[in-house]
Amino acid sequence: MTVGQNSKLGVPHTKWVTAEGGKVDRIACPWLVRNFVDRDAEFLFVPLDQVLEVAKKEEAIPFDVPGVELGHFVTGGNEYVSFDAIIKKYGLKDKALFELAKIVRGADAKLAGVTDSAPEASGLEAAAAGFRAIAANDHENMRLQFPLYDALYKYCQWRVEEGAELEHFVR
Repeated sequence: MTVGQNSKLGVPHTKWVTAEGGKVDRIACPWLVRNFVDRDAEFLFVPLDQVLEVAKKEEAIPFDVPGVELGHFVTGGNEYVSFDAIIKKYGLKDKALFELAKIVRGADAKLAGVTDSAPEASGLEAAAAGFRAIAANDHENMRLQFPLYDALYKYCQWRVEEGAELEHFVR
């Protein structure tokens, strides 16, 4: 790990690596890390077959690729995504983050057994696909999508703190 001071959890400045072409989880995770783990974290996006090699060479934390600690996992028949893995690993306890995780999970998990995904998930997936299409690269995609995650997090705080509901969602 590279040397530096982190104002979030008191861990050294971190470098992270994942596969290029992020849409939902590979953009949501950097937002989560920058806001709750390490505000100065660096992110590398490389071809999938190079992630583990780059992680070793750069002393970076690999995420959202098969076979790594901070990847998708299945518990109780439900698939959880890398966003969930980071929340769990770093012991984050913010209830609004748990709500946001349901949205990210529903937009990114591939198994049919995910039962607690949120109705907002399909909107996030659609917006993320659009951002990926207009972004020149993954770093621009992060820059474009981070305000969306800021807004969704604020919305989740509103839901948790005031019990708010979407006005036009039909159940």
